[in-house]
Amino acid sequence: MPELPEVERFRRVARGCAGRIVRRAAAADRGLLKGTSAAAFARRLKGARIGTASRHGKQLLIALSGAGCLAMHFGTNGSLQLLDADEPEPRYVRLSLAFADGRRLAYLNPRRIGTVELAKDARSFIAARGLGPDALDRRFDRKAMAAILAQRKRDVKSILMDQELVAGIGNLYSDEILFQARLHPQTPGDALDRQQIARLLAATKRVLKTAITCGAGSEQGLERLPREFLLRERRRGGHCPRCGGTVATLKSGGRTSYYCPTCQKRR
Repeated sequence: MPELPEVERFRRVARGCAGRIVRRAAAADRGLLKGTSAAAFARRLKGARIGTASRHGKQLLIALSGAGCLAMHFGTNGSLQLLDADEPEPRYVRLSLAFADGRRLAYLNPRRIGTVELAKDARSFIAARGLGPDALDRRFDRKAMAAILAQRKRDVKSILMDQELVAGIGNLYSDEILFQARLHPQTPGDALDRQQIARLLAATKRVLKTAITCGAGSEQGLERLPREFLLRERRRGGHCPRCGGTVATLKSGGRTSYYCPTCQKRR
């Protein structure tokens, strides 16, 4: 599933469309549209100018002059591409915005798990969805992290993945963050001390920023990550890049976690 680093890449694609006017909007899959019909969607976006592209967690938010905000969630394997005028349309295009020069902004989603929604603006959309702070927001600091963990006996892995607590982290990058912070995935949130919380926050920021810089996402580019990252060995039979031990797995909330039992001891 696309997580924060991958959605940040999509944001940069959308940013390249700023100032363009939508000549035609088409939704090929009504099931992905939320709160509007395909016809109403096309009418509302026609003639709108693409504005600022922002991101909050796993949500891409594109401002549209006179048409509100286009909110995109990419589900399990969605993506966003800017196609040239003479470029053939790839498979699984579920929605596209065509511009006067023939270029198209295409939302692809092979598994059809995701949503596209027209909202009033980014702020009201985030509030309505009850999303927590973006994991890379400067205001998400040690104090904010400590407040999220306090009095929560849930395991720290599920806390990191709860979008209502902190937005942007999923199953993949939570494993890396916990590895870098040397924390066992099943450590209760309220059991972390000040030093561990500081380490967890630093790992969160560092891992996500590194993934963005390397151009790594959730389904591609993991080989570009530094050699000390667990994600390069996140598989059965993989080896810890720190101690060389065998990577282990455990199930939590229906999700599989990968970790190093030597470097991430449960205390």
